[in-house]
Amino acid sequence: MSIEKQIPEAGKILIAQPFMMDGNFKRAVIGITEHSSKGTVGFVLNKEVKAKLEILIPEIKTEENFRIHYGGPVATDTLHYIHNVGDLLDGSTQIKKGLYWGGDFEKLLFLINSGLILERNIRFYVGYSGWSEGQLDEEMKGGTWIVSKWYPNYNFQSKPDQLWSQCLEHKGNTYSVIGKIPNSTNYN
Repeated sequence: MSIEKQIPEAGKILIAQPFMMDGNFKRAVIGITEHSSKGTVGFVLNKEVKAKLEILIPEIKTEENFRIHYGGPVATDTLHYIHNVGDLLDGSTQIKKGLYWGGDFEKLLFLINSGLILERNIRFYVGYSGWSEGQLDEEMKGGTWIVSKWYPNYNFQSKPDQLWSQCLEHKGNTYSVIGKIPNSTNYN
């Protein structure tokens, strides 16, 4: 049995340790889209925002109920998207097989309004999570994050409120026990 390396890289997720108290990242699962010696960019996958996409993008004319998530505390006046239709959306950056980031915004609007991109294909994120050079490495040394595989289903099929526990369960062993720790100490 091989042990997965705890090295953050694009195409992996960061799972917050269970006792992290930072409100931005408490029980967060972050998909890493970029990681280099200059820094890291990712998006919180499991903090849904109760807002309609049509409010943020009035050009959207569809009955689809697109999910919007809080991507992180950096640049919360920006909108990003992760999707599984990189073959349709020009300018997309492949994160890993089945996951793409960004792409031509005008074409995105056309594809959504034409019914070619549906809710099951894309997630929108307000803001992002970012670490400057060496910052994430220091947090990793401090045991703040658990690194794991990023499965595309985490974005498109998992329920956001269950994703943290689900990711730990998939990691197995001791992690599946950690994933069962209640969110509130009132249950202990």
